[in-house]
Amino acid sequence: MTTTPTIQEQPSGSSTQQPLIRLEGVTKHFPIHKGFFNRKVGDVQAVTGIDLTIFQGETLGVVGESGCGKSTLGRCILQLLRPTAGHVYLDDQDLTTLSNRQLRPLRRDMQMIFQNPYSSLDPRMTVGETISEPLQVHHLHKGPTLTKRVYELLDMVGLPRDAYRRYPHEFSGGQRQRVGIARAISLNPRFIVADEAVSALDVSVQAQILNLLGDLKKAFNLTYLFIAHNLSVVEYISDRVAVMYLGKIAEVAPAGELYHNPLHPYTKALLSAIPVPDPSVDHSQRTLLQGDLPNPANPPSGCRFHTRCPYVVDRCKQEVPEGIEYLPGHIGYCHRIPEINHLPHWPATPVN
Repeated sequence: MTTTPTIQEQPSGSSTQQPLIRLEGVTKHFPIHKGFFNRKVGDVQAVTGIDLTIFQGETLGVVGESGCGKSTLGRCILQLLRPTAGHVYLDDQDLTTLSNRQLRPLRRDMQMIFQNPYSSLDPRMTVGETISEPLQVHHLHKGPTLTKRVYELLDMVGLPRDAYRRYPHEFSGGQRQRVGIARAISLNPRFIVADEAVSALDVSVQAQILNLLGDLKKAFNLTYLFIAHNLSVVEYISDRVAVMYLGKIAEVAPAGELYHNPLHPYTKALLSAIPVPDPSVDHSQRTLLQGDLPNPANPPSGCRFHTRCPYVVDRCKQEVPEGIEYLPGHIGYCHRIPEINHLPHWPATPVN
């Protein structure tokens, strides 16, 4: 029996996993104001109608072009940005109904690793002060036990203990990101949003940080939302992958399934653009998208991808596609997936 994506899109081989984060119709629009009287003239539709589930102990990767709403989605989950509409559940607690004061104790369970390790750390604070700040805010440690806990965190992320009294400008980019990771795990969270956590780092350092995140996940049973535009990085670290386009989900599937059998035309185009370091590989079969990403302040009607899709028909311009589970755990939002991929046994039941 087919159900909604919030119940059905479980990672492969994890039928016993419990949902940790559930998104129902999450929408975030930013108002546009113009003129002398600062009147509202429209909205930037950054995220629109996202339904998604993140299961306890998994890493859900989110990919898409710059400007598709990945970072906004992550911040809406953590309530750093309040959604315009929809609901975000941590277990069964609706975070969107809580005040900032009510959210504070729950923030111990949800943390974020920011993209830029240079701007996410206060240059006036030592590493010890940076890592100990959340512990002090939540009144978890003080005095000698606070210092001991910071040293433990430095050990966990592979930094020397003398980093305690040093400042961020004394470290490399990879080391600064380790400081950010230590700060994120200091409260023993259950869920971490890693927003482009390795995009500003050299390739060799990226591998070290990814391995560190993997080790911490196993050690503390962490759940990650891993946001990135590097498809190879997402494949390496993710259990499942959600593909976003212009504020909406295009496809969700287990990582191995998505990379070896993409169903949505946009996903096919993204994967065909991954560079292959082999001069003998034939690149003539790449799917080249025409045009640029549409303006999120005035998105296309129907399927938002139809202005660039090589398979577009009139229906795509008029009807918003429903999410359908075409293969076990593999959900796509496209009217023409069965025809494009020659899938049998249709019609199928929509999942939403």
